[in-house]
Amino acid sequence: MSDGRKRRLSGCPIDYALDFFGDRWTLLVIRDLLFGGKRHFKELMESPERIASNILTARLKKLEERGLIERRSDPDNRKQVIYTLTDKGRDLAPVLVEMVRWGGRHDPNSLCPKSVVTRLTRDNERLLADMRAGMADAVRTVKARARR
Repeated sequence: MSDGRKRRLSGCPIDYALDFFGDRWTLLVIRDLLFGGKRHFKELMESPERIASNILTARLKKLEERGLIERRSDPDNRKQVIYTLTDKGRDLAPVLVEMVRWGGRHDPNSLCPKSVVTRLTRDNERLLADMRAGMADAVRTVKARARR
């Protein structure tokens, strides 16, 4: 394979997904970009799980190589980089929403309010549509500012 990944032994979609997300840090970085509104390395470092900088660097590189995020210069501060999810990365929203719903229902220590879990269960499609619209607006704004 040209991108350095191992050759998969099956055509199983779960095997394919695990090849992308086989560790907790990758999904937590995606979570922060998707739900947390984080865009800079420093913001990602401030997550409560306390990811090490070398791990974060490796995950961001992996996500960029696999087409899930884009990296560009911050138009307000050229010394900083902005990370944004691509369409492929934003397609993970329903997966992460389901993980929030499942974890919120079954984790006795979850900080996710029960009202959110209930809404995710009852009004999932509407919530995802609202999220996609908001993410698309944010991406357009970043791209427009980068062109200035």
